[in-house]
Amino acid sequence: MKILILSDIHSNMVALQAVLDVESFDTCICAGDVVDYGCDPSEVVDWIRHNTVACVRGNHDHAVGQKVRPRGGPGLRHLAFVTRPLHWELLSDDQLNWLSQLPTSQFVELDGKRFYLVHGTPRDPLEEYLGPKKAEWQHRLENINADFVCVGHTHQPFILKTKTGTTVVNSGSVGQPRNLDPRASYAVYENGTVTLKQVEYAIDDAVASYRAAGLPTDVCDLAAKTLTDGGLRL
Repeated sequence: MKILILSDIHSNMVALQAVLDVESFDTCICAGDVVDYGCDPSEVVDWIRHNTVACVRGNHDHAVGQKVRPRGGPGLRHLAFVTRPLHWELLSDDQLNWLSQLPTSQFVELDGKRFYLVHGTPRDPLEEYLGPKKAEWQHRLENINADFVCVGHTHQPFILKTKTGTTVVNSGSVGQPRNLDPRASYAVYENGTVTLKQVEYAIDDAVASYRAAGLPTDVCDLAAKTLTDGGLRL
């Protein structure tokens, strides 16, 4: 079985489509943050909703679904401040309800393996950031019985095998990378092994969606810079 593992799409349908154009798969799972930042929330929500066997709620899914007003600020905070109200216009009540009711964690068995999905960490599913630190993950996975733990949130792709044999997989971000690599990042499970992958996509087309939405020039320029720079921390 070939499983497509996604996370942090952030309403970037152009990036998601680039992954779909190059990667065949039998089934798909998603570790959250389907929305915010981008301008294609409806298309991305519909695709994830109808093509994944498991998806968990990220902090941005929670904020959009619960209509939490963004605080604003520089960089990506400003991007969320501008695009989140647009999401509320573009998403139907049914789509918003789906986002708000996504589980914060989920077990699913595929190909004889047990997968545990959570956006942040088991200790704090929505907010905790944790990179590839084996000792810290070992502590957080003490009560998690899984072969693979699929996470997101940091937008930093990594694969980490713990002492107990559980493999932590962060597939990186499809639509808003922050590892200085502008390509869409994802992972693939096949024959018991997970591989991290990246694919180039038409960033100009993604930026064009901001202009088509009528967003201010400075917002379009900010989106272009963050996407082109591969997650320059602003």
